[in-house]
Amino acid sequence: MARRNNRTNTLIMWVVIFSDFVLLNVVIYLFSKVNRDLALMEWGQMRMFYIISNMALLAGEWKFHTLIHQRLVSAADVLRSIFMLTVTQMLISYILMRHVLYWMGTGWEVLYIGEAFFVSLVMLRLIERGIVKRMRQMGRNTRTVTLVGTDRELWRVYEQMLEDPTTGYRVEGYYANVNDNVNDNDNDNVNGNLDLKNIKWLGTVDDLLKSDGQTDDVKLGDELYVCLSRREGETIRALSELCDRQVTKFYYVPVSVESIGLKLKRELLNDIEVYTTHESPLESPVNKLVKRGFDIFLSVVALILTGLMFPLVYLIIKIQSPGPIFFKQLRTGLDGDDFVCYKFRSMHVNDNSDKVQATKDDPRKFPFGDFMRKANIDELPQFWNVLIGNMSVVGPRPHMLAHTDMYSKQIGEYMVRHFVKPGITGWAQVTGFRGETKELWQMEERVRRDIWYIENWSVWLDIRIVWMTMKSIFKHDKNAY
Repeated sequence: MARRNNRTNTLIMWVVIFSDFVLLNVVIYLFSKVNRDLALMEWGQMRMFYIISNMALLAGEWKFHTLIHQRLVSAADVLRSIFMLTVTQMLISYILMRHVLYWMGTGWEVLYIGEAFFVSLVMLRLIERGIVKRMRQMGRNTRTVTLVGTDRELWRVYEQMLEDPTTGYRVEGYYANVNDNVNDNDNDNVNGNLDLKNIKWLGTVDDLLKSDGQTDDVKLGDELYVCLSRREGETIRALSELCDRQVTKFYYVPVSVESIGLKLKRELLNDIEVYTTHESPLESPVNKLVKRGFDIFLSVVALILTGLMFPLVYLIIKIQSPGPIFFKQLRTGLDGDDFVCYKFRSMHVNDNSDKVQATKDDPRKFPFGDFMRKANIDELPQFWNVLIGNMSVVGPRPHMLAHTDMYSKQIGEYMVRHFVKPGITGWAQVTGFRGETKELWQMEERVRRDIWYIENWSVWLDIRIVWMTMKSIFKHDKNAY
């Protein structure tokens, strides 16, 4: 089964690579019909143009080929692969053509074809990715997974696999010692682990090892994920050797709690090994500079657009609700410091604006204010906060001071989200945790996702979040009110 799925994935990869070459040649052909310089080329010259373009794409595919056959791959990773593929193709094409077709100025043609190829490739990838996901939804190109252990980290792996069923993972069940089998236990949270009642218990770890993965009632799966304490090293090695014999991929997931109850990350202090609880790519000066450049560019563009619509917004707010156009509020920012956050006012002037969150049918909202909140228009003035450096385009959403004071006492890691600048939008907001927090678990999950963003930042992740936010303008978010 594993080998068959590997072959299917390889087939998908090669089919997609072949379609890239077809697409490039179609783009060149169509461009040659409308571009005067290419239209005037002799067949021998045009043939050389095709050959060089395809050789350049071959070099690009060798390094930046498609990722859509992979199961856990983000849209940002796919976009980055497409971008690097097209840039590589354009650069190599230009260099080779300068040596072969040196008497012709083909530089602009290479650029125009590259741009058209990039846009076309993005559209093609969306179609191809949709086809692959549909295949997996129909039960094709799936991989069976078996889990060993009951640690919290293992069940985060499980949740990640099931978060998007189109990834094609099918979890058979889990092996754990009898005293860890919560199917026979009324307590949903044994030894600090997650609720396992919806996952089939397959037997003990000894059952799995004794079977050698060859009996009908033992399911080893295409992939085995093991999350046991390092003190059980002999068992872990035995499971790894079992996987080797049965051609099953082995994965070890470190347990979340060994002795001190902290998830630590390794760092080096000269030649001394130390560990920290939180580490962010944004601690790098280069990454800070890249993110700041990204913020300045987007904020300038957004403020220009805001200026164009300002007269209309000003007029409607004044007609529907007396008071100032802008709503200014102190919120908690970088390093826990307070700053003034700007928004278009979407509520009637009231005394509870610094204490009470907006609710779905909040009587304080006026009609246009309600529309602005659903379409994110009320947030546009915050690009001024971004430009002056109080905020970033993407980051944990800043909260009013009253909520910072309240939640910092109830959630241990709450203040960790202030290690970076707050954002106009964020990972928590685009993954379903936007708006009112009626229960504590909602804020806990928002904090968890904010910390994940801090620890996994990349410019591609920021681009993905901005894109998901832009889509929400046209597709109403049920939590936007």
